[in-house]
Amino acid sequence: MAVEGSAGDLLKVVTLLGAAVVAVPLFKRIGLGSVLGYLAAGLAIGPFGMGLISDPATILHTAELGVVMYLFVIGLEMQPSHLWSLRKAIFGLGSLQVVVCGFLLTGVGLAFGFPLGVSFVSAMGFVLTSTAVVMQLLGERGDMAQPRGQKIVAILLFEDLLIVPLLAVVAFMAPPDIGGPVAATSSRWGAIGLGLGSLVALVAAGVWLLNPLFRILANAKAREVMTAAALLVVLGAALLMQVGGLSMAMGAFLAGVLLSESTFRHQLEADIEPFRGLLLGLFFLSVGMSLDLAAVASNWPIIVAGVVAMMLVKALCIYGVARFARSSHADALDRAVLMAQGGEFAFVLFAAALGAKVIDPVVNANMTAIVVLSMALTPLVVLVHRRFAAKDADVSMDGIETVADRAASVLVIGFGRFGQIASQGVIARGASITIIDNNVQMIRDAEAYGFKVYYGDGCRADVLHAAGAHAAQAILVCLDNKEAATRIAELAKTEFPHAELLVRAFDREHVLELRKADVSYLVRETFESAMAMGRQAVLTLGAAEEEADEVMEHLRRRDAERMALEAAGGLFAGRQLVLGNQVKRQQAEGQDAQAPA
Repeated sequence: MAVEGSAGDLLKVVTLLGAAVVAVPLFKRIGLGSVLGYLAAGLAIGPFGMGLISDPATILHTAELGVVMYLFVIGLEMQPSHLWSLRKAIFGLGSLQVVVCGFLLTGVGLAFGFPLGVSFVSAMGFVLTSTAVVMQLLGERGDMAQPRGQKIVAILLFEDLLIVPLLAVVAFMAPPDIGGPVAATSSRWGAIGLGLGSLVALVAAGVWLLNPLFRILANAKAREVMTAAALLVVLGAALLMQVGGLSMAMGAFLAGVLLSESTFRHQLEADIEPFRGLLLGLFFLSVGMSLDLAAVASNWPIIVAGVVAMMLVKALCIYGVARFARSSHADALDRAVLMAQGGEFAFVLFAAALGAKVIDPVVNANMTAIVVLSMALTPLVVLVHRRFAAKDADVSMDGIETVADRAASVLVIGFGRFGQIASQGVIARGASITIIDNNVQMIRDAEAYGFKVYYGDGCRADVLHAAGAHAAQAILVCLDNKEAATRIAELAKTEFPHAELLVRAFDREHVLELRKADVSYLVRETFESAMAMGRQAVLTLGAAEEEADEVMEHLRRRDAERMALEAAGGLFAGRQLVLGNQVKRQQAEGQDAQAPA
């Protein structure tokens, strides 16, 4: 019997993997995306399709770990300083969107004839956007590190935080039980205390235990133990938050943030990535399997009307809030299309409301079907939006090659104006070179001039490895995005320390950031051209060549001194000291003082 049970479990695993392997490449091939492929595969093999798997709820519970691991990886990329810089987007923009959408969607429920309590719970469940769907779509198109992607991530984080107070509200909405109000109040205060205790314990472990733990394991030189430790951190943080009655995903995110400035963060991300991708795919499969076609068929008028009304109202609300917050029309429309669906936390909220008798089983089934359908429709809506969006936002990938298994002496990341000039000397010398960029239109333009540029995101370790960074003598980072350039510099220095790292810096502050990454050579993007023009200006005033060179060399030394003072931590003091010296010197010469560049 045990053997038969094991064979049955193995058959389920094979069925899930087989469905994913067949459906996802097919859907990506026809341009519908991997998310829709997973959902369609789940629907096909689930109890309401061919019936190959009969317990999607159990699989969904396990697959939620994919969302947990995804938020851990996002947390690794969110240093506390960066997270603090997003505080306005998280609490300002996030709260404004939640309040406005919650109010309007509650009105939709009332318009359908439901009581206020049922309308409120249904609306707030739909307000909680699917982190899994949106993150996957953002990741596929490379927008995670872009400003508009960062705002969406901030709103998702706020919505994930919102599940805790919403569960408390549902508990308060529950009909009074035999324990009486005193017992209920005591129980709620106990739950709040347990949640705060779990949060404090997680922060304390992250600050004082995690880095020493990984240092010991790294010295042991056991790669598999490091992987096990990474999983332990993610699952342990999720479990601790679940015991405290909080969101597992937020626990994993917080653990990632606490490790974001650790020297081990790139290794942790690489260890978690395979599990994250597999479990996230399993999550979408289980959502597809959970779509009860019988319930949809029996209640299709209200379900279809609910999907259309709630998605349309939520999209209009998100667009209005984004425009109010001074986002461009394109960004506001993009955010509305991406986030106009319910999410996985809606299932948690509906289950709690059902258990507390705030909603009945029929409402729970209908709302679950509405949320699942909205999640399934989102990739299609995004696809339609891309087809009808502005031309520059819908550049075809036809004929564009992604980088794979390359090997060259020099790797150039970014082939804009700066990268094109910086690479000329290497090309003229006849050295082997690999060029990657993630701007499709730029790749096409470069091909017209005889350059072979591969598509790839330099912020990913696997892409850099495929581009040949492991065999390169030099890596040139020529991006005009300073956050991405800093991340690539840190990643390359950790993963490919043998290569000389040459980086284009955006400004003085960016130079200081890059020096912390210990790059081999860096240059401010406008410094040398400005110095050349300054030298020519001195010559124009009648100076000899030697005098002009002496003046510019003096300016270089002064700039280097100022940079050294700023690097030592005296950014303001360094600038004031240099400015003061300049004022004295110019006053002695009868000139007006000028601020340093």
